Amino acid sequence: MENKYTYKDAFEELQNIVADIEDGEIAVDELTEKINRASELLTICKAKLTASEAEVEKLLQKLEKEND
Repeated sequence: MENKYTYKDAFEELQNIVADIEDGEIAVDELTEKINRASELLTICKAKLTASEAEVEKLLQKLEKEND
């Protein structure tokens, strides 16, 4: 997985791939490669969202403890 990617970068590249597929601008020979890349990008996005969710949960728990 490519940790250097931000969520925004990965999502934008994914959107470009989807747009190219929808426009029919991808040759059949490139289609498998693009689909594999899209899968990698989805994995990156999911990992970033999961990590963000975990951080939010930690912060909420910390705030709850401070308010007790």
